[in-house]
Amino acid sequence: MVPISSSSKKDFASTAERIADSLRADILRGRLKSRQPLRQDEIAAEFRVSKIPVREALFQLKAEGLVSFSPNRGAAVSEVSADEADEIYTMRIALETVVLRRSIPRLTVADLSRAEEILDAIDHEQDVARWGELNWEFHTALYDAANMPRLMAWVKNLHVSVSRYLVLYLAGLDYQAASQREHREILEACRRGNAEAAAACLEHHLRSASNQLISFLKQEKTSQKTSKDRRKK
Repeated sequence: MVPISSSSKKDFASTAERIADSLRADILRGRLKSRQPLRQDEIAAEFRVSKIPVREALFQLKAEGLVSFSPNRGAAVSEVSADEADEIYTMRIALETVVLRRSIPRLTVADLSRAEEILDAIDHEQDVARWGELNWEFHTALYDAANMPRLMAWVKNLHVSVSRYLVLYLAGLDYQAASQREHREILEACRRGNAEAAAACLEHHLRSASNQLISFLKQEKTSQKTSKDRRKK
């Protein structure tokens, strides 16, 4: 057996990462919809590579909760159920309030200014798909000072699992305006150095998003069932 060189391994890893980055962006921006099949041969042809790095990229996205695999059907964009959304937000509240409490005593003027700049950018952003990206940037601007990289990796994974729904489907429910008000309340509590008030504002913010998303997902499921029943008749 011929050993694989370290340079070949790096090339393979970078190719898989490039494919994962592209698919992730398409999923988060809504170009790839929930339950849409991800056929390895088509993706390999698009990127002009073998199916090996494609498979690696899909497994990476599966670990992030964006792709699911099923027997005989292969890979598809994952779909979050109402129960899963409830669980995800329960975990987010538990983890993110811990991170924020740890971060607040360490926040600098630059950190707070950066967070405010991001909120201003959201106010003027017309591209709905960018809201999710800027939303994550705002939260990380307040969390990074905690210096808890392992916990933050979990938080980011949970955030990614639901962000595409909030951005693409709740935009029409005036979610952004309410979210921005809550963001500024969190930021103001951080400026005062009041960790408990900031954590309470954050919990309210996440619980509000959770309630809206769960309600939306339940309505979507009912609508899909109704459409399916009509097609059977």
